[in-house]
Amino acid sequence: MDWVKLVYSIILLVCGIVILVASSSKKGDERRKFINTKAQSYVFIVVTAVLIIDVAESIYRTILGNTQDGISPLVFLTLILIIYLLTLLTYRKKYGD
Repeated sequence: MDWVKLVYSIILLVCGIVILVASSSKKGDERRKFINTKAQSYVFIVVTAVLIIDVAESIYRTILGNTQDGISPLVFLTLILIIYLLTLLTYRKKYGD
């Protein structure tokens, strides 16, 4: 495995763990739970849309006879992490947490 991909994967994993732990560090605050729920639901919608587009693109390429790979898992996880971070920060600023 390429060392750059391995280091990038480890950094991505550590950042994801830090974000998830930081977002759920305080228990019992209803506003914090609301903000986390809103951010998670937005990310779920985006992930579902991206996966539907990827499946449709895969079907289209199969019909044309062109077999290329879809989304790289590393790029997909990075996309999810960035979108979650941005929506979490946006909702924290909007709802004052």
